[in-house]
This record gives sequence, structure tokens and C-alpha cells, in this order.
Amino acid sequence: QVQLVESGGGLVQAGGSLRLSCAASGRTIRMYAMAWFRQAPEKEREVVATLTQNGDTYYTHSAKGRFTISRDNAKNTVYLQMNSLKPEDTAVYYCAGGEPGEGFKYWGPGTQVTVSS
Repeated sequence: QVQLVESGGGLVQAGGSLRLSCAASGRTIRMYAMAWFRQAPEKEREVVATLTQNGDTYYTHSAKGRFTISRDNAKNTVYLQMNSLKPEDTAVYYCAGGEPGEGFKYWGPGTQVTVSS
């Protein structure tokens, strides 16, 4: 079993930056596909960025050019660097991961990001 815990959320002004961390425990996530999702109030959860075990990345259109997903295998941690934040980025951000072919089986409890205008 893998446990994921996000941190790094908070309140930031528009144009600011935050770095979210997702610390994994229980097993190494070195070969896992990892992702960041978010859910804004009264909206469906959406994928923000994904990172395959091979290092390939995907970003949703709104995140492209502003957000960067990365991993530190030595720390068993995945990050989401968020720059040029906008009020519409306000949401609960979730880390998720899983072995290839299993989908995103493991989820963290989420961390709140609030961007003020």
C-alpha cells in the first residue's frame, strides 16, 4: 500500500507562486505514474498534470507554461511548481499515483490552494 500526503498549499496573491509536494510512504513510487488533480467548488475534479514513470509529462491547457510537475526519487516525492497563479486556479489539489496499467489507484487527502485577486 502507498500513502500519499500533499503539502504546500495556502493563500497567495494573483501572479504569485506555490510549490506543492506529495510525499509517498509505504512503497517507492519510482516506477509509478503520478498526477496532480484539482477540484474547485461546484466543479468536477480535473487533471492538472501527469508524469509517467519514463518522465513524460502532460499538462492541461490552463496549466501549460505555468505549472511544472517533477519527481525526486530519492525523497519519494512528487512536486507541482505553480507560477503566475490566477484566481481561477483556486481549488483543492490532489496528488494521485499508480503502477502502469492500474490507473491512479492511490490518492492523497488534498491541499487547499487559494489565489486572491
